[in-house]
Amino acid sequence: MLKGLGGLGDMAKMMKSAQELQTKMAEMQEELHNVMVTGEAGAGLVKATASAKGELKGLDIDPSIFSGDDKEVVEDLILAAIKDAQAKATEKAQEEMTRLTESMGLPKDIKLPF
Repeated sequence: MLKGLGGLGDMAKMMKSAQELQTKMAEMQEELHNVMVTGEAGAGLVKATASAKGELKGLDIDPSIFSGDDKEVVEDLILAAIKDAQAKATEKAQEEMTRLTESMGLPKDIKLPF
């Protein structure tokens, strides 16, 4: 189709690939809102659930940790569980990006806007 145009054929192919990547990235970004990860602290006494986009979706606290004297410990466990969930969300999002770029024949360590 674009034979005889020299390097323009390659440029058109590259532009088409870039558009396809952009479309797939947008779809993946939308899917990450539905992928859930769970972070834990205190051997599972506090669990935080977040989307792979890092949005906190839920918090589960075992009632056994509630005691007036342990307020600071409970607060620390909650923060630790949220941070764990956020770290797992970032990791999951990166895994999905790597899967997408590899499926398109791009190097797995390519850095794209995310």
